[in-house]
Amino acid sequence: MLKEQNEIRIGPADMKAIPHPGVELRQMLEDRGWSQTDLVFVLGCHPKSVNQIINEKQGVSPAMSKALGEAFGLAPGHFSELQRAFDLASADEPDPSVLLRAQMQKNYPIREMVKRGWIQDGDADSLGKQLARFFDVRDAANVPYLAHSAKKTSYEERAIPPVQLAWLFRVKQIARAIAVPKYSERRLLDAVSKLREMLAAPEEARHVPKILGECGVRFVVVESLPSSKIDGVCFWLDENSPVIGMSLRFDRIDNFWFVLRHEIEHALQGHGRGDPEGMIDAELQGDQAGTGSSVPEEERIANAAASDFCVPRQKMDSFIARKNPFFYEKDVLAFAKLNNLHPALPVGQIQHATGRFDYLKKYQVKIRQFVLPGTIADGWGQSPALAMEI
Repeated sequence: MLKEQNEIRIGPADMKAIPHPGVELRQMLEDRGWSQTDLVFVLGCHPKSVNQIINEKQGVSPAMSKALGEAFGLAPGHFSELQRAFDLASADEPDPSVLLRAQMQKNYPIREMVKRGWIQDGDADSLGKQLARFFDVRDAANVPYLAHSAKKTSYEERAIPPVQLAWLFRVKQIARAIAVPKYSERRLLDAVSKLREMLAAPEEARHVPKILGECGVRFVVVESLPSSKIDGVCFWLDENSPVIGMSLRFDRIDNFWFVLRHEIEHALQGHGRGDPEGMIDAELQGDQAGTGSSVPEEERIANAAASDFCVPRQKMDSFIARKNPFFYEKDVLAFAKLNNLHPALPVGQIQHATGRFDYLKKYQVKIRQFVLPGTIADGWGQSPALAMEI
């Protein structure tokens, strides 16, 4: 005998009206003129099993659903569907913040942001207010990349990855809390020469925040978020207030000085003035560190300045031309000493030129331990207390 393939579909308006499967079972018994005892006989089960369902004190198990389907000529899953619909209708409504958390987590590493103290976990209203404050918008409906955004933002139109955007806004928050004198391009140019004298010893990096601050440049270090691949940024709080942010995701002396000088050049050139996100630099270690035609003009300028700062371009090119393809360690060390450089800086240039990124890697010492103590930083277990935080 073919059994009816009854499928139960539920809409939101029906949820509160879904009855217990026992209601339909009572009606079926009445239609057939069966008593509970008759059904117990047909099913060959304990009387309590049927009585509990009919009196709506027990749900219908998958095995009982199959048995009832056989008894009444219905699909095996008919009563299971009734039970599923009833359970769903009877369940408590989820906290409204679940939807907001899902929308947030879809794009932003929210758990990491909560862990880092950028926002605090809470109900939907609290999360919405905190996100709006974090992203400097009027309300949560305008937070970039959230599914319920009222309109597209300039960040989305320019395809800035949301994880990089979150990092950028944290840098902005911290930068606003830093007091510096009026920005002077002349002082920043002079500072470049002063910084150039510090390239031989890793510990000299501790002076960077103070030197930049005296030029009117706010220097901020924020640990990168997972998968952001961001190295640094240069942006302007206003037309004459530059900010340099770094992630230190590569904890190496050569990378630190290259990225720092790269961002300084953006500031000196006025790159990013008027743009809310400024100049975001991601993956400078890769193709973007080049000077080819595929690299934007502003990045080529900054890369050239950074490269020449770390190792004078003419001297480095001459050394590579003379020694290629055999770069002996003693020659590299002698070159570094002659030019008052830490060995990691020419090593980094040689690695990039040859594509051998394992070459003399032992000289690429860590530098974060020297940078953080004198810097307003966020990450690695520390978070500055800002007045704007809840």
